[in-house]
Amino acid sequence: MRIGGLASGMDIDQIVKDMMKAKRMPLDKMKQQKQILEWKRDDYRSINTMLLGFRDRLAQLKLTSNYRARMAASTDEAKVSATVTSGAAQASYSISEIKQLASAATKISGKLSDGNEKFNTSQKLIEREGISWEKGVVESKTLRTEGNSVSLGLNGDKLVEGTLSVKINGKSYDVVTEESDLASGKVLLADGKLTFTNEVASGSAVKVDYVLEEKTASFTVGEKQNMISLGKGSLLEEGFSVKVTIGEETENLVITKGPTNGIAELSNGWKVDLTSGNIMFDDKAPGEGAKVEVKFKQNYTDFTIGTHTSKGEVNERIFVTGNDTLDTVIRKVNESPAGVTMFYDSFSDSLTVTRKETGKFNESGNDINISGDFNNQVLKFNNEEKSGQNAKFTINGLETERQSNTFSMNGVTFTLKQTLKETDPPITVNVSNDSEGVLNTVKEFVDQYNKLIEDINKKLNEERNRKYLPLTDDEREELSDKQQEKWEELAKSGLLKGDPLLSGVLTNMRMDMSSSVETNGLYRQLAAIGITTTANYLDGGKLEINETKLKEAIEKDPEAVENLFRGTGTNDSERGVIHKLYDSVNQSITKIQDRAGRATSTNQQFALGRELISVDKNIDSFETRLKMQEDRLWRQFAAMEKAIQRANDQSLYLMQQFGGM
Repeated sequence: MRIGGLASGMDIDQIVKDMMKAKRMPLDKMKQQKQILEWKRDDYRSINTMLLGFRDRLAQLKLTSNYRARMAASTDEAKVSATVTSGAAQASYSISEIKQLASAATKISGKLSDGNEKFNTSQKLIEREGISWEKGVVESKTLRTEGNSVSLGLNGDKLVEGTLSVKINGKSYDVVTEESDLASGKVLLADGKLTFTNEVASGSAVKVDYVLEEKTASFTVGEKQNMISLGKGSLLEEGFSVKVTIGEETENLVITKGPTNGIAELSNGWKVDLTSGNIMFDDKAPGEGAKVEVKFKQNYTDFTIGTHTSKGEVNERIFVTGNDTLDTVIRKVNESPAGVTMFYDSFSDSLTVTRKETGKFNESGNDINISGDFNNQVLKFNNEEKSGQNAKFTINGLETERQSNTFSMNGVTFTLKQTLKETDPPITVNVSNDSEGVLNTVKEFVDQYNKLIEDINKKLNEERNRKYLPLTDDEREELSDKQQEKWEELAKSGLLKGDPLLSGVLTNMRMDMSSSVETNGLYRQLAAIGITTTANYLDGGKLEINETKLKEAIEKDPEAVENLFRGTGTNDSERGVIHKLYDSVNQSITKIQDRAGRATSTNQQFALGRELISVDKNIDSFETRLKMQEDRLWRQFAAMEKAIQRANDQSLYLMQQFGGM
């Protein structure tokens, strides 16, 4: 901080500022020049953003689907409906008979309960009589492969032979135990590890289900923890044991009392809820850090549901534990890859299972097969089945059938809804050109073209307010925020007025739109199908559409209209308007980027950026000179202050001498 004028009494700081103000005027002009360059850069980039959006739309308009829009109309939508893709040929289909609709295979079980009693679907199955239970622990996991293998994480526990099920993306893999048997669609089980062929990518999700002979679960007791949950229910008293390790001391616990209402007591007083699988410490918690190891088994059973589907035969093994209810069993079935829907009907006290796909897939037998003790004892499905059937119909004189009521033929998707007798009037499905759809596509394109022309012309014709230059720092201090915004709005206007680069963009686009396209059809220019330049020159080359003429052209020669827009000939004269326009817009984008860069560009990479670098260098150089000049002024005034101070000191000295006489 500099303080001057103590000797002279002059405001040196203000004097220096005033003297430097005139010297700073060239610096303000350079900063204004920099601001104008930045505004021009931003204007160019905003134009490029519009061109990029338009180019993306042009890329979509290269697709045939825009010009081959089709529509399908049925003479009886209540019985047959149809949808169509753009690739469908214009044709007529006559359906003269629908003998039967496709239906899904269905099984209905016997009555689940005896007498008038209804099956309680929310009751735990372990509480019901007449179910044969196995001993083991059911496990279900989703694992991720590392390379082409994955560990089951058995930690010494043993699998019950034949219970392992392995799936990836719903596909089942056959389990083999000999390396020589490993092949596509199979998985090798060895030492608790699954190994696939190289067809399975690393990181694949592997769904495994299996049963352990016995499970060992380990826990570390936390602070104030008063219970442990094993995460398994319907535990067996047989073989249940607990080992507790506290420091160097180990205690082995077994069930000594109960169970009563599912609650058993261990030899140290802990309680075990065999139904839920919880071990309660009560007031006998072992303390933080204690190690608890629990060995247990649970009640389980299983059944198999097999279905024949469009993807082949699917066999799904469903595991059931004593804690499950019929509701949870039904949910497991419905969520399984078996592809069926099961539900319980309380009125008839029976179950129904229906395959999700319609049609007949197993000509030699049932499409749904359910087997196993649990089925015999609880579900009670027998071998009887209402078989699925294919839809049978006659189309254009051809008797045929499909496994689904919805099927595709030559790009047309038919849906059969009701049967149709041979004596009934036939149903006709006509596939025709959707002239309205093509018309709307062309109209949308013209609207977007006109909007782009309007926005670029606005920049080209915008008046330049030359008396409004970018504000200097001093000028900015004298204006309010709103006044600054208004000033800058006027200062920014017209920076691209008459710009030759943008004028070239419009010229190229107009030439493309008016160019001829060599086709074999009726139309070679847009004017021939009703698309012309407006008569008002102030529109700057906008297009207008004679919709009647355009629609007539689309209906009369749709292929010629398509070629006019998206023709892909080897010669430029054979290329459609869209392709020509796309190339022109792409070239314009590149030229503007060379001039103004992109948001991610450095100043060195585009012309205006290099101008900005030059201006910045001039500003830095000039500011250095100004600093030197200001420092010189301060040194001069400092020298003056010293001289005045010496004169003042001498005057004071003389006055003191004369005063003493």
